[in-house]
Amino acid sequence: MNSYFVIGNPIDHSLSPLLHNYWFKKYKIQSEYKKKKLEENDLKDFTNDIRSNHSIKGANVTVPFKKKIIPFLDELSKVSEITGSVNTIIKQNGKLLGDNTDATAFEDTLNDMKYSIHEYGRPLTSLIIGAGGVTSSIIFAIEKLNNAEGTYYIMNRTKKNADDLALKNLPNVNLKPKVLDWGDIPKNLDIIINTTSVGLIKDEELNLDFSTYKGSKNTLFYDLIYNPKETNFLIDARKRGNKVMNGKMMFILQAKKAFLEWTKVDVDIDDEVLKLLDND
Repeated sequence: MNSYFVIGNPIDHSLSPLLHNYWFKKYKIQSEYKKKKLEENDLKDFTNDIRSNHSIKGANVTVPFKKKIIPFLDELSKVSEITGSVNTIIKQNGKLLGDNTDATAFEDTLNDMKYSIHEYGRPLTSLIIGAGGVTSSIIFAIEKLNNAEGTYYIMNRTKKNADDLALKNLPNVNLKPKVLDWGDIPKNLDIIINTTSVGLIKDEELNLDFSTYKGSKNTLFYDLIYNPKETNFLIDARKRGNKVMNGKMMFILQAKKAFLEWTKVDVDIDDEVLKLLDND
């Protein structure tokens, strides 16, 4: 039986095994998918295990390893090269390819919500909260959604990390973000995205003041966290009358692409999949 993993730290919140094992069973693929909690100094041994163990065919990568895994891989896809972020490892002829299925998944969810330059007739103004491993994927997608036009901002508690991301770590992105001080919230934003892990634990707060967005029914507050289904970031936004979206559909879409790359099976996203995650 073939094996696949999702690695991260923390990892208990991940619903990836639930989703991938459902698809393995549905499509009669003799494989299993497991969670694996690692420390940073375990990454080299883990990637070597994938190379040497013929039954391990691939893995997903979540926080905080999406950038840290890269030195231990053999090749990167174009999107991973641009974003400097990997969430999917594919074994090909004994070598490990790092790919990024987060960026296109995020882009697809906003297209479905009609948040793009093509729907609005103008570039959308966005604020990205956080500067971690997935943030560059969000930046990549926003640039595509806006045709590399307009303005977007990035904010992180440790401002240096946001500066480094904006100035050094996105050499192939044309539309550079403007870095803000923590708590300096611009007015008239169209999209506000939480890319941090704040909210994974109950009652965690970003402690940002979005009171000026009370009644802004067209402003979308998007939290990449999907478990729990509604973080305080989204609860507060819903109470203000804003649009809200969690990371569930992005999670499903990135998994769908990873599953296709591993198995060559293009899975359906049906009501059973949506209910599966809702009922966990």
